[in-house]
Amino acid sequence: MDMNPSISLITLGVADLQRALDFYRDGLGLKTEGIIGQEFEHGSVVFFPLSGGLTLALWAQADIAHDTGLRQTPISPTAVTLAHNTRSRAEVDTVMAQAVTAGGHVVKPAQGTVYGGYAGDF
Repeated sequence: MDMNPSISLITLGVADLQRALDFYRDGLGLKTEGIIGQEFEHGSVVFFPLSGGLTLALWAQADIAHDTGLRQTPISPTAVTLAHNTRSRAEVDTVMAQAVTAGGHVVKPAQGTVYGGYAGDF
């Protein structure tokens, strides 16, 4: 059987589902139906359909721990990164300002990268 490797869903474990929803939906403008699955214990989740068939999901870290049977550990900002590629430095500045307005914290200013383009962490 030939398999076509792909990733269709990326789930982020978050400490506060409502706060994370507010950041991604209201702050960054990602489209979503909001929190769904609230009628199920440990089922509350948020889905953001993205381009290319990819979906970003937010799920409370405690619920992921319950689902997997793994011990909940502290969230580490060095464990995963998400990128928003832009076409220009001006767009980087706009996206970074939008993230800060939404409650993000800049830990490294945007700058050119060795692999091309601009990068910034918040």
